[in-house]
Amino acid sequence: MSNFSFAEWSNLLDQWGASSSSSNANHKPEKTIPTTTSVEKLIKEIENPLTREHALFALSRNREIRANLAPLLWNSTGTIYLLLEEITTAYRVMSSPDLVARATNNVCNALVLLQCVASHPDTRMNLIKAWNFSNGVKKISYFTANVPYYLYPFLEAKNKEKQYEYLRLTSLGIIGALVKVDNAEIVHFLLQSEIVPLCLRCMEVGNELSKTVATFIIQKILVQDEGLRYFCSFAERFFALTRVMGTMVDKPVGEPSLRLLKHILRCYVRLSDCPRACDGFKISLPSKFRDATILNLIRDDPEALEWLGQLFVNIATGNRGSPPLIEETLSILPS
Repeated sequence: MSNFSFAEWSNLLDQWGASSSSSNANHKPEKTIPTTTSVEKLIKEIENPLTREHALFALSRNREIRANLAPLLWNSTGTIYLLLEEITTAYRVMSSPDLVARATNNVCNALVLLQCVASHPDTRMNLIKAWNFSNGVKKISYFTANVPYYLYPFLEAKNKEKQYEYLRLTSLGIIGALVKVDNAEIVHFLLQSEIVPLCLRCMEVGNELSKTVATFIIQKILVQDEGLRYFCSFAERFFALTRVMGTMVDKPVGEPSLRLLKHILRCYVRLSDCPRACDGFKISLPSKFRDATILNLIRDDPEALEWLGQLFVNIATGNRGSPPLIEETLSILPS
């Protein structure tokens, strides 16, 4: 499966069990919240520091309301600001032992709600686009949301403890939700930010779930021609990506994951659409792609077998029939 659904993001997060920690021991997620009024009441409770923790937990964990939650969150006065405020409270304790489960849970629940906003077609672009506000007569303010920038401290962390991993995974979930639907404008925004090098770091230091989501993000970036140019225009970027992916293939931590491997394969196949990348693969392709280790893992997956076969064909032929846009751009670069 190449795309994550919002329910799958939630399943990934649930594996880390934030809701089972002592800070939420008395919170029981509602089975259903049947009316818009009930949801709006919970959103209103985010404004009150005394009720915020329960409201964040209830809204983030109730899957029945998520389909229509994003517009309510975005259009309610001050809610996005309060979610970002909750997120930034964790910055002060990122490098200290004070990053306790309760603080992590509150931040991660806020991140899950932003992930909901990133997943909805009516609110997704709001997280990255510029906004003008007016009083009906003239423009009075202008800002760009740049919500992914707020995730940098969590994606930069090298710690592998559970609290940091949970923050890493939920942050990656927001970026994954943004790129799930192929959109050149979103990819352009991400390429102008630090998200790509931060994803590479997560692919290095994260656990299997974080590695999988980070690799999925890189895969979706590569789908766009601008993303392919980004990695193939400079040797440093190309080899930085292939080094990280090669390590995940040749030196996996624990049992290799088929889902992670499939995302890695998709990245390699897309890179091989560029002839210069095919030349680079002659020295940077993972050694396990050539032995029985990988074949035994994907032998029952026709899709993965087809991708691996296509990768070898592209490398062998140099894939000189690349799409004109890519070929034209790369032809002007020095060899």
